[in-house]
Amino acid sequence: MLSKPAGWLGIEIVALLALAATARAQPPTSAAPPSAAPPSAPSPGAPTSTPLPSEPANAPAAGEPSLAVQRRDKWRHGREHIYMDDFGELGRYRAANARLKPPAAGDKRVVFFGDSITDAWALPTYFPSKPYVNRGIGGQTTPQLLVRFRQDVVDLAPKVVVILAGTNDIAGNTGPMTLAETEANFSSMLELARAHGIRAVLSSVLPVHNYTPQSETTFSIRPLDKIAELNRWLEATCATGGCVYLDYATALVDAHGLLQRELAVDGLHPNRAGYSIMAPLAEAAIAKALAGR
Repeated sequence: MLSKPAGWLGIEIVALLALAATARAQPPTSAAPPSAAPPSAPSPGAPTSTPLPSEPANAPAAGEPSLAVQRRDKWRHGREHIYMDDFGELGRYRAANARLKPPAAGDKRVVFFGDSITDAWALPTYFPSKPYVNRGIGGQTTPQLLVRFRQDVVDLAPKVVVILAGTNDIAGNTGPMTLAETEANFSSMLELARAHGIRAVLSSVLPVHNYTPQSETTFSIRPLDKIAELNRWLEATCATGGCVYLDYATALVDAHGLLQRELAVDGLHPNRAGYSIMAPLAEAAIAKALAGR
């Protein structure tokens, strides 16, 4: 290797010192000026972004599914084995049906048939000494109810069936459904009931509310206009189809057309106060059905 003359070493040192001085004189282009606030903090005096009362503080980012849709889809994925192995969940009441004796002569057995709102209804508390049978299953939609209508209604030989369903169809619990598809399932259940001499009571879909944090996951996937449209169809069907319309909705709504806040913590499922309003309405509808009116 050739050695550099001594003069070159001095020139290199001077050049390096000059480059270092130039670098110190130029501010870095990617750094914020010393007076800038940290990226996560608002500038002094700038307005802060506070969610509106109707906007959840943990709302999903733009373009993401709502919290209600996320929770529903997670719940659906957890039930894939049910949809594959026992879509109608016939296994839920198979043993109970086998233990249930045929109605005695003169008994006016009534089957309450539906989803979680029926499933959670403690019938003996609200209808003491009545021969009423609960055959509700949480989360179900009308196609599932239709699958088990023979086993859980017809085979029990009731005089009346009280059907409360449709809210989970609107929510898409078993996939997207049109109101026409829901109505067709109701029509099929009515035809089965009529063929077996069972009088049918069709209940209105209950209203919902968004007054509580818990209602975040139930309200938005149950549009009020769809609930109202289905209820109009149910009422019109009973007016011409020989069934009794049970109007829970009118008794449960508030001045804004929502479910009264004090009747459901999650905006969907009635509490004791809600069921206390519903019980006498159901009793009146059953009496009307038994009278053949």
